Amino acid sequence: MYKCTDNSQSNFLSFNQPLGLHMNPENRWIKMADAIPWKIFEKKYSRLFKGKNGRVAKPLRLALGSLIIQTKYQYSDRELVEQLTENPYYQYFIGLPGYQEEAPIDASTLVLFRKRLKMDIIMEANEYMLDAFKEKDSNDKKDDDHTDPPSSGGTIEQKTEQQDAENKGTLMLDATCAPSNIRYPQDFSLLNEAREKLETIIIRFCKSYGFSRPRMYRKQARKNYLALAKAKKRSAKRIRATIRKQLAYIKRDIKYLENYMEDGYAPTSKEISLLMTIYKLYEQQQYMYKNKVHSVANRIVSITQPWIRPIVRGKTKSPVEFGAKFDLSIDDNGLGRIEQISYEAYNESTVLIEAVKRFKERTGYYPERLLADQIYRTRENRNFCKKHGIRLSGPKLGRPSLAKQSAQEKKQEYQDNTDRIEVERSFSLSKRCYGMGLIKTKLYETTLSSIALSVFVTNLFKIQSRILFTLFLLIDLLMYQTADFELETV
Repeated sequence: MYKCTDNSQSNFLSFNQPLGLHMNPENRWIKMADAIPWKIFEKKYSRLFKGKNGRVAKPLRLALGSLIIQTKYQYSDRELVEQLTENPYYQYFIGLPGYQEEAPIDASTLVLFRKRLKMDIIMEANEYMLDAFKEKDSNDKKDDDHTDPPSSGGTIEQKTEQQDAENKGTLMLDATCAPSNIRYPQDFSLLNEAREKLETIIIRFCKSYGFSRPRMYRKQARKNYLALAKAKKRSAKRIRATIRKQLAYIKRDIKYLENYMEDGYAPTSKEISLLMTIYKLYEQQQYMYKNKVHSVANRIVSITQPWIRPIVRGKTKSPVEFGAKFDLSIDDNGLGRIEQISYEAYNESTVLIEAVKRFKERTGYYPERLLADQIYRTRENRNFCKKHGIRLSGPKLGRPSLAKQSAQEKKQEYQDNTDRIEVERSFSLSKRCYGMGLIKTKLYETTLSSIALSVFVTNLFKIQSRILFTLFLLIDLLMYQTADFELETV
């Protein structure tokens, strides 16, 4: 059940401050809290709660505000609760009616927040925020224009059609991987982890149903694993021998569990999902061992997160990454949107056409130019861009032309490459400052939510910094005009 919050905290003046506490109304968290349309987000959030019975859920501002602070500073769940308890500005930001010394939430509640605030909800909030900023920016530009351009004739309808037909703006597109916090997957280490988990399930069966423990050779299996794990040099022959032994241990443990289940003893729901993952891992490793190969379709690289796949990006530092891959589009304001996200290694070029169509739906016109990598410049994409009057950056397909580039073409290519850096800058900012460099959540949905939150918070603080920069410019302009006026009067 969900109930919309009252207006107990309408502004900074309504925030209850205890005696001796003096908060600065110009603080960035106060200004950001006042700028975010919490009520609009809350109306959409309340639709998730269809029932009218049960315990009332926490307000959206408390949930989303807490996750924004956590994404900004990369606090752990427990550290975030302590920060919320100690910092009055954080308490105002998350919508508390006044400063309180008790913890507003429990650390375990943050897991529920991440489960509830799914990627679609966060991206919808991100889209609304970008639209609001674009509208405000356009209104500010209109206010700055003191003179209207001369009329070129024609009716208003004709002018509108001409404007809509013209391509405007720039769309930048690129893909990256948000690596998950998992151990680097090695075949023998994955098999050892699977063996240990199977042994834990067998011991639980024996304790619950009063069975005697079967012979599992736990110490010997552990010794065989550590002999290779601690070795300074690992030959291919030694690795293969260790994998063969670990496969034999796992096969024996699986046989024990199958005998228990044939007798009518069922595992728990968590154990069932874990066993399904281990069965698949065993089949893949057995296949690779027999056929002497090192790759297989839908390869499992993490037992606790079986949906993660190896993503080959070809980077110098990390040629293979393990996490979700997504395409990010950047508009003229340098603000990002997630166009596609998947744990599978999809072809990036298939995203371009859909990204351009969504750009057309948002703005009403196609972009004038599209800045993307070479992988996006397929024949299909180039034909699509040519059809709709979009200039796709980069050279043409096929052999390089023998004709020399003109000075204008070289200048244009240089400008495109310079502007396209904005996408890489956005990736770098999100990974360095907003948690995208290492996703620490463990569930399928919460991992996607963490990536969406990183993009959302990156845009949020970009907008805030630009608004503050604009205010500083206005203050400087007013001071300059005042000084000129005083000099003239003197």
